Amino acid sequence: MVELIRTVNGAVNDFIWGVPAMVCILGVGLLLSVRTRFLQIRKFPYAIRTTLGRMFRKKDAADGAMTPFQAVCTALAATVGTGNIAGVAGAIAIGGPGAVFWMWCSALLGMCTKFSEVTLALHFRERSAAGNWTGGPMYYIKNGLGKRWQWLAALYSLFGVLTVFGTGNATQVNTIVTSIDAALLQYGLAGEGALPMLNLIVGVFVAMLVALVLLGGIKRIGSVAEKLVPFMALLYVALALGVVALNFQRLPGVLAAIVGGAFQPRAFTGGVVGSVFLSLKKGVSRGTFSNEAGLGTGSIAHACADTKKPVKQGMFGIFEVFADTIVICTLTALVILCSGTPVPYGAEAGAELTISGFTAAYGSWVSLFTMVALCCFAFSTIIGWGLYGSTCISYLCRTEKVIRPFLVVYSFVAILGATVDLGLLWSIADTFNGLMAIPNLIALLLLSGTVVRLVREFFAGEGKESARAENSN
Repeated sequence: MVELIRTVNGAVNDFIWGVPAMVCILGVGLLLSVRTRFLQIRKFPYAIRTTLGRMFRKKDAADGAMTPFQAVCTALAATVGTGNIAGVAGAIAIGGPGAVFWMWCSALLGMCTKFSEVTLALHFRERSAAGNWTGGPMYYIKNGLGKRWQWLAALYSLFGVLTVFGTGNATQVNTIVTSIDAALLQYGLAGEGALPMLNLIVGVFVAMLVALVLLGGIKRIGSVAEKLVPFMALLYVALALGVVALNFQRLPGVLAAIVGGAFQPRAFTGGVVGSVFLSLKKGVSRGTFSNEAGLGTGSIAHACADTKKPVKQGMFGIFEVFADTIVICTLTALVILCSGTPVPYGAEAGAELTISGFTAAYGSWVSLFTMVALCCFAFSTIIGWGLYGSTCISYLCRTEKVIRPFLVVYSFVAILGATVDLGLLWSIADTFNGLMAIPNLIALLLLSGTVVRLVREFFAGEGKESARAENSN
């Protein structure tokens, strides 16, 4: 029975994350980019100025809401995760250095996709019975497309609930215990026989920590995210830049391999990777998996923001994809390629390849850093996906009374993730993760005109405000 499930899931997974998904994700991103006249490029300076400016502005959110900065940190908490470390390594190993180039291309279109998701989420959000802002793909399907599309919103929510326990929790906790186990064994602090009990203790501790944060409500989630995400991201970026600086002489050759390998992968992988399509597939799929543009999940966090300007909050979507893929994923790739660590082209690879890149530059002590980074990345992902899951389950059940029981169950899944082999569970969760994209992409396609209208109205209003400000001076 298990083998049958594995076979069926494998076939569905290959289809969902294969050519059809790439065509749909890139196609919708291209359509939105064309219809908004490539807003993510035209307004990129405005997006960076707006987002960075609001990040450092101290402001308390209204009851039942987050500040705009807390909203983007919560979305980044779920987005910036182990995929930035392990996913990029896997893409390079299977697709060659050229996969990074295609990752950049998918991110360029993904910026507009995520901008549209966030904008629509705020425009069509609702106040819950408890007075909290709530929104996301299910709400812009429901309120933007009308009653005939209610089934699509329910389908998205169902896939979301089925995804969070695996992708958002169990596999992330498994990453935490694996990284802690590796560090303990390397420094001789524990033997193999003690690891099962240690993993159980770690699982219980993480479960309690997750419950403490999530059961505290939206404000506590935002408060934890705004402290954890900048710390872990800046620490990772600083050490990654150090690797590039120590191996600066290799940087021109690495950049040439990334661009050249996108069109001639065989020339840069010793003939192991000979397919341009394979390089493109790995780059696009890993980029999408990392920044979640097209899945719609990040818009759920943004819908909680205490702001009345959907388009302005949408600029955080552009910033998110830029920070996650163009900055963090690119630095991971440069750590691997600039450090000179051997890349097993044609074979599966994960976080261990990225760790070997850091180790080659700094020495074995850096394994302690990678353990801390992986733990922070994984924990932040658990928190972000907890919010997503609670929104999906409350939409399905049409009541907020199910949220607390759901979050208790969700928290205790951490113990399962710390103590059980998750091979099949990870694969099934990955499949449902891909299924979430289908209802969301359909909604984005049908609501693209609404995005164009909101953008036009917002910037027309911005122009009038600027003119009034100049006249008053």
